[in-house]
Amino acid sequence: MKSGFATILGRPNAGKSTLLNALVGQKLAIVTHKPQTTRNRVQGVVNLPAKKGRPQSQMVLIDTPGVHRAENRLDKKMMQEVREALEGSDLILLIADVTQKFGTGDQFVLDLARRGETPVFLLLNKIDLVPKDRLLPIIDNYRQRFEFAQIIPISALKRDGLDLLLDEVVGALPDGPEYFPGNQVTDQPMRFMVAEVIREQVLIATKEEIPYATSVLIDLYEEGASLDHIAATIYCEREGQKAILIGKGGQMLKKIGTSARLETERMLGKKVFLELFVKVRPGWRDSRDFIEGLDWRRQLEDLAGRREPSE
Repeated sequence: MKSGFATILGRPNAGKSTLLNALVGQKLAIVTHKPQTTRNRVQGVVNLPAKKGRPQSQMVLIDTPGVHRAENRLDKKMMQEVREALEGSDLILLIADVTQKFGTGDQFVLDLARRGETPVFLLLNKIDLVPKDRLLPIIDNYRQRFEFAQIIPISALKRDGLDLLLDEVVGALPDGPEYFPGNQVTDQPMRFMVAEVIREQVLIATKEEIPYATSVLIDLYEEGASLDHIAATIYCEREGQKAILIGKGGQMLKKIGTSARLETERMLGKKVFLELFVKVRPGWRDSRDFIEGLDWRRQLEDLAGRREPSE
């Protein structure tokens, strides 16, 4: 059996989360047109049966935040997520947007990928948006900069080239065990996925600074046989942002809540009662404690601590 960890690396909006969702076959990471949508590394598990020329395999794909220069503690945390994903990775899938001209940001990503001895696949994404004759110069440009193990043109959105990509990834993975049960597709807890769905709707509904000045924490998650009760708080940095998020007569918050509820119900396969609140937390993007509290691994530790009986 082949198994291992492949980290998806790239600039903001290169298509990393779209690729993860396409390969796993369901939505695990939120996707919007706004850069820096992904803030945490997200693992997706792909189990492939044996076929002619390919052994049974399990690949663990790690979606990462877009590589960018850090300006605050939140940015630093996001880049820490990238570096931690690269540690111990068996393969790097460097994804590049072929509709964008190669620049300093692309070189920054490339320099990050080449630091270790991990094999690197170059995935040229969004090939459905450019003429084919533009691909050869792009490939030549990258080949002159680094010796990639593979260069594969793809369209994550259209699923072009993904079968070839899966075959090549399996071929590059070492022999190994099954890291996750065959029916598990992610290590993320549901409460984190719901928080991300809510944040996705905030990103879609709002403009300018507001999407980047907001975060979401789940306050209550009660599971029922046919209905889950969820309460969440959207945090922003200023009173003016809070007013926009609530909207006139509460219309904006209602819009965000309705969209998030419907998306969550599709994800869970049952009805959801969702309550949303908005609170101002000035300067949270530079607050170490607050940012650490956004990490779902830390949240699980805190929840486990609350459940332990007192001595």
